[in-house]
Amino acid sequence: MAATSSTFRPLARRPATRLLGNSLLYLVLIVISVVMLLPFFWMLSTALKGNSDIYKIPPDLLPREFHWENFGAGVAAINFGQAFVNSSIIALVNVVGSVCSSMLVGYGLSRINFPGRKVWFYIFVGSMMFPPIVSLIPMVRLYIGLGWYDTWWPLVLPAFLGNPLFIFLARQYYLSIPTALDEAAKMDGASHWTIFTRIMVPLTRPVWITMMIFAFQATWNDYLNPLVYLISEDKQMLSVNMASFAGAFAGVSTTRWNLYMATNLLYVLPPLLLFFAAQRYFMEGLGSLGTHTK
Repeated sequence: MAATSSTFRPLARRPATRLLGNSLLYLVLIVISVVMLLPFFWMLSTALKGNSDIYKIPPDLLPREFHWENFGAGVAAINFGQAFVNSSIIALVNVVGSVCSSMLVGYGLSRINFPGRKVWFYIFVGSMMFPPIVSLIPMVRLYIGLGWYDTWWPLVLPAFLGNPLFIFLARQYYLSIPTALDEAAKMDGASHWTIFTRIMVPLTRPVWITMMIFAFQATWNDYLNPLVYLISEDKQMLSVNMASFAGAFAGVSTTRWNLYMATNLLYVLPPLLLFFAAQRYFMEGLGSLGTHTK
């Protein structure tokens, strides 16, 4: 009996040990979450404060009076509406172009046997090593020669030529799908286009939704390309207008940081909503990528 009790005593401690471990884990995650949300909370608090409360020392965590009119004043200061529409259009076009082209190229590199398939894959992967700034001057000269300067073409056309990172993600995900599905579809007379649209696109939903999130955020937050290629104010993107909004008040004693923070909250809202709406597919798309190299 003594041996039996000593045998089962460690098993009895396991639930308590597991509960303690889970409690510590949740505590650490809560602390990390609070630290990460603190800048967003400070931004919201600043956006709702009056001018006299921003520079108060020590600062107030919560505004004494909620100035909701800061949002309207900030929007009016930088032509927010037109720039928001421009950024939305360019972002959506880039999402469609980069995702569709990259999925097609990834399908070809993973499901179609042709000479030099590995070489092309290594070229796509290797191109990620070069920063975009390397090709900026040649591309500017090219678009000026084509008469596309101060148009949206330089901002949307490259998206339809594929994205190396997206091509890599698509290829790796395709390789995790059994080729038996392709063979069965071919026996029924299906073409590559049918296999791609009817079989691969539904099965690869997590990866192309992940691409959509990446493409939208990259285009929405792009500052360099609109700054270089666009001159007309009615064609400018919201990222450049936000930067000019901050720069217009930099170094001035009457800096309206409450208006800037209010407008910045509206600026970051679309990417946040997109991520929260698709975060389940986002995590699945990144977590289920294989390490196939064939």
